[in-house]
Amino acid sequence: MGPHSAEQNPEVRRFLFLLASARLNGNTEWLARIAATTLPASTETRWIRLSDMPLAPFRDIRHDGSMYPAPQGHEQALADATVAATDLVFVAPLYWYSVPASAKLYLDYWSGWMRVESLEFKRRMKDKRLWTITVISDAEDALADPLIGTLRQTANYLQMKWCGALIGHGNRPGDVERDKPVIEMAATFFHQK
Repeated sequence: MGPHSAEQNPEVRRFLFLLASARLNGNTEWLARIAATTLPASTETRWIRLSDMPLAPFRDIRHDGSMYPAPQGHEQALADATVAATDLVFVAPLYWYSVPASAKLYLDYWSGWMRVESLEFKRRMKDKRLWTITVISDAEDALADPLIGTLRQTANYLQMKWCGALIGHGNRPGDVERDKPVIEMAATFFHQK
């Protein structure tokens, strides 16, 4: 499969679920998997746990005369999965009012990928859909505004389609399974856009 072959069939939706929690099988992942069960059978889904593909700290070399090298290793796998997807879903619990560190590091790498000519990253990201599913430990949804704002502004910058956030509530493992309103919303979340 060539580097741009995923773009050859635009009718097929390819969802990339980016698991950003520091906890395995946590509330946010549970909620995302519930929402994913409602996708049409023709939808391709891929789940990547960002902690399973660790990245080195990102170095910003834009202004020192250096060129960003083509991605390799985990970075290449993430870049390839990112550009192949039609829909990116950040499965990201609220950590200190923002995205978890693994999600932020992954986004930092987008800055480099935009400058790797062979990736054509910015062009290929245009019109993709960006979603987030999060669980917060407070009843006040507005506390997730910084997390949502980070992802919405990312979508705007790259001319992606921001498709919104599904916000569940819970703290301890399994808590979100008692959040009946968000479970009902999960059934239609991916069918809004």
